[in-house]
Amino acid sequence: MTPDNSPIRFGSSDLRLPTDLRDLLLQHIAHLRDRYLSRGWGGRVGFGRRPALIVIDLAKFWTVPESQIGSDLESVVANACRVLAAARAANIPVFFTTYAFDLADPPSPQNRKLRLNLREGDERQFELDARLGRRPNEKLIRKRYASAFKGTNFHEMLASLEIDTLIVTGVSTSHCVYATCRDATDSYRVIVPREAVGERCELFHEVSLLDIDLDLGDVMPVDEVVAALEKINSPSTS
Repeated sequence: MTPDNSPIRFGSSDLRLPTDLRDLLLQHIAHLRDRYLSRGWGGRVGFGRRPALIVIDLAKFWTVPESQIGSDLESVVANACRVLAAARAANIPVFFTTYAFDLADPPSPQNRKLRLNLREGDERQFELDARLGRRPNEKLIRKRYASAFKGTNFHEMLASLEIDTLIVTGVSTSHCVYATCRDATDSYRVIVPREAVGERCELFHEVSLLDIDLDLGDVMPVDEVVAALEKINSPSTS
């Protein structure tokens, strides 16, 4: 993974890096990556034989900038749709997640960190972005926690399908995407299409992608992930 020095095209404008700081930060990230590589970190896991795709939390609560914790995710949604189209063409399993909103859930200590302004009837905010075009045979996982694995039967579903590779897209890079990659890495090869994940905060996004790429999975350009999926059903594939 090589950092792109151009400004990101998503997130919240007030949470982006200053231009003069961005270049320095990305240079430092590249330097850190080289240092870790020299210590034996950051090897490639590659694709296995049976991949699946998960699209994390691309629901209105996150994709509508006016929502409480929403931001501009147009480019992330567009690139996730590119990967989604390639996954469907390759006929691999597709999963989606959203938040299991329930006002009756008991509070947890974490609720003190982020106080969501949610009321009865706000369930609709957690409907998937219509641009994803979820199909009836594509499982929607409603989760209470950051990871798609915690408190769900996602692992069991992947195991029953004999999946060995999980392609992870969606939001947020530093939270639900990262947590899902962390839980997946002990059982699956993890592939993260760089432009198909996003974050409201540019700093969190870049640092989390570096961590994922060094320790958890392969962060790859969307073009390379799409090309790999196109090979699955190509005539040369045995």
